Amino acid sequence: MKALTKVLQEKMSPTVALNSLLEGNKRFTQQLQVNRDLMSQVFDTATGQFPFAAILSCIDSRVPAEIVFDQGIGDLFSVRVAGNVVNVDVLGSLEYACKVAGSKLVLVMGHTKCGAVTAACENVELGNITSLLAKIKPAIALCENNSNSDAISVENVSVKNVAISIETLRKESPILAEMEQQGLIQIVGAIYDVASGIVSVI
Repeated sequence: MKALTKVLQEKMSPTVALNSLLEGNKRFTQQLQVNRDLMSQVFDTATGQFPFAAILSCIDSRVPAEIVFDQGIGDLFSVRVAGNVVNVDVLGSLEYACKVAGSKLVLVMGHTKCGAVTAACENVELGNITSLLAKIKPAIALCENNSNSDAISVENVSVKNVAISIETLRKESPILAEMEQQGLIQIVGAIYDVASGIVSVI
C-alpha cells in the first residue's frame, strides 16, 4: 500500500477520515492489519507528507496511535503528551497539521488506566509533573461535582479530561475552531481501552 497523496488527502472528508481510523482499529483488534511495505512508504514520503488525521494522545507506551489504528508512514500526525492535555505547543502542532498540512480530523484520545490521570487524582506533586497534572484537575472537579460518591473513577475523569481538551482546542485556537465551523475538519474525542485494544468515540 502506497503512502497517502495530496490528491487523496484533499478528496477525503472529515467523516471519511474518522471512519478510516475506526476501520483501522477494527482491523487491529481482529489481527487483520494491512500488509504494508513500510520502506516503500518511506521513499514515497521523502519529498512530502499528506496525513489525513492528527491524533492528540497520551505518552503511554501502550497507546501507539499508528499501530492501534493500523496506519502507515505518512498517514497520521501524532502529538503525544502525558494525559493528552493541551498547551501552546500542542495547539501550534495541531494548527500546523490542519491549516498548513491539510489534515481533516483532530482526534483527542484518552485511555483507560491512565497514569497521569491517576496521579492527578492522587494529588501527586513532583517537579514539572505538578504543573502538567494541574491541567487534569478541572476534569476531577467536574467528576466530583457530578458524583454522589466519595470515590471518583479514574476512567470517568479520563473521559471528562478528553472533553476538556477538546473544549480548550476550540476556545484557544481560533484557527481550528473556524475550520471546524466551516466543515473543513472535525474535532472528536475517544477513549482507548488498554485491555481490549478497542477505541470508542465519545
